[in-house]
Amino acid sequence: MSKNKVHKGFLKRIRVSKTGKVRHRTAFHKHLSSNKSGKRLRQLRKDRYMAGPDAKRLEKMLFRRLRGRNQPRAALRRSPSPEQKAEMRAAAAAAAAAAESNS
Repeated sequence: MSKNKVHKGFLKRIRVSKTGKVRHRTAFHKHLSSNKSGKRLRQLRKDRYMAGPDAKRLEKMLFRRLRGRNQPRAALRRSPSPEQKAEMRAAAAAAAAAAESNS
């Protein structure tokens, strides 16, 4: 049986953020901008996030689950701060020194 193929056109047009939201470019921004107001063009310049039901449809076309689509932000793991990284390194070094002295 053949493998499922992801939709390459979608992959070129979207970015999936760390939290699982799907970023995409807004429509109506490529051309014919002379008859659009400056405010409208500024707003169109921003990347937008896809709504939940649209992201679900996208999951089916990409054959993968988008990570944090329905999760609260608090449930997602955060990267440690530089201070926390230094503490973890110091604890690991102390554990390694203790293991070395025991052997």
